[in-house]
Amino acid sequence: MVNYWLCVTNEKNWEVIKQRRLWGVSERNRGKIERVRPGDFLIFYVKPKKILGIFKATTKQFKSGERIFDSTGFSEDEIFPYRIKLQPFALPENPIPIEKLIPELTFIISKRMWPGYFRKAMQAIPKEDFELVHSWTKNL
Repeated sequence: MVNYWLCVTNEKNWEVIKQRRLWGVSERNRGKIERVRPGDFLIFYVKPKKILGIFKATTKQFKSGERIFDSTGFSEDEIFPYRIKLQPFALPENPIPIEKLIPELTFIISKRMWPGYFRKAMQAIPKEDFELVHSWTKNL
């Protein structure tokens, strides 16, 4: 069974994700990334307020001590060691502004308080929400 994930990152780490085709999280989010399986889809929300792409997981979670991610806003020694390898699935030419999707995203219950839903490093989302975002990657 395929799962769908929303992953939140910053501009610097988005560049690492695209170039290295890796996603990493801290110890705090280890339990979530351990649930990702090859074939799952990951949507990347890049602060502030845009979706820049969708990747497909190609591995289960593994641990690495290589320092490749930016740790701004985290402890200085944070390396986001729990990782998965990725393959690009949909990379739109233009960013998808999140505000246009908020009214239709079902995982966002309180539409007025939507920014709170984009504070977690990653979370599972319904297939319908994945399909909505994926449709936008084709329309831009």
